[in-house]
Amino acid sequence: MTAALPTSSREWHLVARPQGWPTTDDFALREAPVSAPAEGKVLVRNLHFSVDPYMRGRMNAVKSYTPPFQLDRPMEGGAVGEVVVSAAEGIAVGDHVLHGLGWREYAEVDGAAVVTVDPSRAPLSAYLGVLGMTGLTAYAGLLEVASFTSGDAVFVSGAAGAVGSQVGQIAKLKGASRVIGSAGSDEKVRLLVEEYGFDAAFNYKNGPVAEQLRQAAPDGIDVYFDNVGGEHLEAAISSLNVRGRAVICGMIAQYNATEPTPAPRNLALVIGKRLRLQGMLVGDHAALQPQFVEEVGGWLASGELTYAETRVEGIENGVDAFLGLMRGENTGKMVVSLG
Repeated sequence: MTAALPTSSREWHLVARPQGWPTTDDFALREAPVSAPAEGKVLVRNLHFSVDPYMRGRMNAVKSYTPPFQLDRPMEGGAVGEVVVSAAEGIAVGDHVLHGLGWREYAEVDGAAVVTVDPSRAPLSAYLGVLGMTGLTAYAGLLEVASFTSGDAVFVSGAAGAVGSQVGQIAKLKGASRVIGSAGSDEKVRLLVEEYGFDAAFNYKNGPVAEQLRQAAPDGIDVYFDNVGGEHLEAAISSLNVRGRAVICGMIAQYNATEPTPAPRNLALVIGKRLRLQGMLVGDHAALQPQFVEEVGGWLASGELTYAETRVEGIENGVDAFLGLMRGENTGKMVVSLG
């Protein structure tokens, strides 16, 4: 039994490569015909799709770890939806699935490329955030890349975002001696301390990051989880203790820069302190997925770990959601819901 096949689907296309900050003129919402899926594929009605900082890099025509978006083609990204037509063995109409063809209302997806998810275990949008790619990024980055051990002092930038808020909570659950976060508003700082259990937090707009970090972590830090780069990375290098580790997950502060950004001016400290600065891509840590879902799912069920979402309704507001994310208007995961 299949639902009535839709005749068309709206989808967001990149129509120009942004120079500096993207604008609405760089995108177009277009209609595309919908047909029955080919053998081995499924047609999914997307219910939620993700907008993420890494997507800004895919808007540039630069070779990277993931190919750039093609002009005048639908953009891609994490999405969760309901199967409305199936031509793939083992996937039934009505199944809820996670896949990589977001930014559109309907997607024809290879059956081998979808992951069935359980809406009774968690809200569907959670599979894009706390139980999805961003959650695994936090989990793997802290525990595997940073080699976190109980007693470490941890500093997280972009701490009110989807990744950062989870890093801080996992660190506390795993026995961190102190967790410090930075965020871009006093309200987010309050959230970090009162809702997520950070020991200290500061608004990076209220003064030099290095000075505020020294006050928040007078005994230094052992781990820095970097979502921001720039001034934050420089401050962290100054505060890292001997044999400290920095996970370089993102550098949102410079994604829209049109001029070369100054590197941390104190990199020489890496030598004497024997610091380890390591970049990470979540795709390298897929083997952790079962352990991650089991442990984080348990913390969610017990209430030991909480999360926030900023939800924008309607595909027509997809680009506005992305631009808002880049301006830091989200608390937690930014999700576009299609209803």
